[in-house]
Amino acid sequence: MSGVEGFMYPNEIELQWSVLIVLYPFLTGLVAGAFILASLERVFQVQAVKPTYRLALLTALAFLLVAPLPLQLHLGHPERSYEMYLTPHKTSAMAMFGFVYLWYLMAVLVLEIWLDYRRDIVVLSESTRGWKRLIYRLMTLGSTNISKGALAVDERVGWIITLIGIPSAFLLHGYVGFIFGSIKANPWWSSPLMPVVFIFSAMVSGIATVMLLYMLMTWARGKTIDMRCVDTIARYLFYIFIIDFSLEMLDLIHRIYEADESFRSLDFMVHTKLYMSHIVVQIVLGTVTPIALLGLTQVLKLGEMTRKRIYGLAGCLTLIGIFAMRWNVVIGGQLFSKSFLGYTTYKMGLVTREGLLVAIVLTVLPLVILWVLVKLLPPWPEGTSGSLPEATPAD
Repeated sequence: MSGVEGFMYPNEIELQWSVLIVLYPFLTGLVAGAFILASLERVFQVQAVKPTYRLALLTALAFLLVAPLPLQLHLGHPERSYEMYLTPHKTSAMAMFGFVYLWYLMAVLVLEIWLDYRRDIVVLSESTRGWKRLIYRLMTLGSTNISKGALAVDERVGWIITLIGIPSAFLLHGYVGFIFGSIKANPWWSSPLMPVVFIFSAMVSGIATVMLLYMLMTWARGKTIDMRCVDTIARYLFYIFIIDFSLEMLDLIHRIYEADESFRSLDFMVHTKLYMSHIVVQIVLGTVTPIALLGLTQVLKLGEMTRKRIYGLAGCLTLIGIFAMRWNVVIGGQLFSKSFLGYTTYKMGLVTREGLLVAIVLTVLPLVILWVLVKLLPPWPEGTSGSLPEATPAD
């Protein structure tokens, strides 16, 4: 029996998850990917990416602060969300995320940033005036010892925290894929590869975001882009992107080979309702094209300006493709009937609690927060230790 457009059983008519739930895994993916990029320098000693280390940490923090907001706006009573901390439900993956979020935010990301910036914060608390001085003094948390021994301890503890943060970042975003993959009633989501695909796509999106931000901010400051740094980031982005695309193709080939009772319905949807977002945007524009562009920079000796343009274009297309992937998973998985006999259409409002305008605001908000963080905690050497007055070591 062929599918019927616009017909679904009464209990399947409305989509439960909107564009905000699309935005949520997209934002958390940027957090995980940015942190992984930072760990390349701190843990794996990839010195070439050092110019983006602090920027990657601040980017992760900015997006992590906004990441829960789509879920809060989606809830009917967001004021009750704190109850999951008071009455934890151990069997609920969604409820346990609150503890994962707090662990990653407070015990990993904020602590690592504080340890890395502690010397600069102490110096700024003495060299600045007015409200900034008050903020920096509060940020010292009473710890003003910046002797060589104290800073060595900061470095060692920070390294350990980064090491712990790598699996924590995987857990933060992998659980999102776990939630989708564990819903057996939906064949579009029910795949053991879903958490792994989400993790690698998060790494791709986060690395691409930091690369674009670094190039844009360096240009805006009138400084010279460190091409050795950008080339190295692009190389890692290329390698991880290939793994991510391979995993997605493996999942697709497995579905085609298995060809269970849901395959005909999913195949129809991909060739009709999701053709533009899945085939054109996600695969062609958002995956194959940036991989090809990045591949060109690896095999051809291109000029510096040409590489910059390719990296910029590839980074933008990558983010578009990853967002399309999130869209196809969240929205696409709700467009067909559980009986595989009917299909529905998602209609996104403009000015509603879960509409397009809110989604745009939540996408821009992390960039505003990042701008504030960069002003308070400059991530570049000339804005921190490079230009700060020398501190007198404590006894």
